[in-house]
Amino acid sequence: MYKIEKENLEALFRKIAESQDLILPIKKAGQTNFGLWNEGEEADLDTLKTVKSGKDAFFPQSETLYTCVRDGKKLTVEPEELRSSPFVVFGMKACDVKGMEVLDKVFLADPIDTFYAARRDHGTIVAMACHEPEESCFCKVFGTDAADPAADVAVWMVEGTLYWKAISEKGQALTEAVKDLLTDADASDEAKVSAEKEAIHNIVEQLPYTHLSLEGWDGNATDEKFNSPVWETLYKPCLACGTCTFVCPTCQCYDIKDYDTGHGVKRYRCWDSCMYSDFTMMAHGNNRTSQMQRFRQRFMHKLVYYPLNNDGMFSCVGCGRCVEKCPESLNIVKVIKAFEKQGGEKNE
Repeated sequence: MYKIEKENLEALFRKIAESQDLILPIKKAGQTNFGLWNEGEEADLDTLKTVKSGKDAFFPQSETLYTCVRDGKKLTVEPEELRSSPFVVFGMKACDVKGMEVLDKVFLADPIDTFYAARRDHGTIVAMACHEPEESCFCKVFGTDAADPAADVAVWMVEGTLYWKAISEKGQALTEAVKDLLTDADASDEAKVSAEKEAIHNIVEQLPYTHLSLEGWDGNATDEKFNSPVWETLYKPCLACGTCTFVCPTCQCYDIKDYDTGHGVKRYRCWDSCMYSDFTMMAHGNNRTSQMQRFRQRFMHKLVYYPLNNDGMFSCVGCGRCVEKCPESLNIVKVIKAFEKQGGEKNE
């Protein structure tokens, strides 16, 4: 394990950015989101949760797939180049790293999404433990450890010192590249990190949603949950705004669109939302004709369909962004509690 003082972090960022792109939480206009770091940017590692997760670095909100260039009667297709240079995503939290596992099972399954795979191959994740998890967090429910993120490098901020532990081969390579800025940690430093982990675990245990039960939610509950009358009343406040899907670290739905450049066409993909009325619109019509059906689909996918097809893994990591951002408080916690006879908060 290594360490570096907080006041020296900008030098660390500068060192990383010399050889590769550095993406980290940046504060702009009062909001903190992951973005490309340049000298003078206000890096913000103190904010617990960025508005959107770090998945943007691997699955961008919008990206060009290829361009069709027209020259008279000649039409040339120019595929977009895949990511071929290394980059670092610094400051992801354990829940967002867990979210990458969910995306991996979708985009790295056959047929492999080459755009996503190239970014995963060239990206290194430095994940930061959550110093003080908030009331909206429920990561433990979905098996995420806020105190010990499983990334290429794990870091802990304790009393103005950043402690650094390389985990993977990528993490070791990054560590070697910045080693001249790091100091060896000793036994007392290890003890401080252990105490920090224990303190985080103690906070997590006291959070209001930590003991939410997923009993009754799995791939075997398809018919029971799908046909439940609970949906008919639960969905009604939903505005179909799609905010929940855009801040979610595991949502992976996208649309394919064409843009006329005037001398050709760009084909690009962009995030989409199952909460939108035209999401399943096809030539023959729409197979989800009501907001209740769309609302049900979102949470059935998170809690039933995805675990059915992915060895029991849920498509939620308990980051709490939907709890904070939904204007009508129709988040996944509320859905689970509404089915309290099948799942909900345990009486302990």
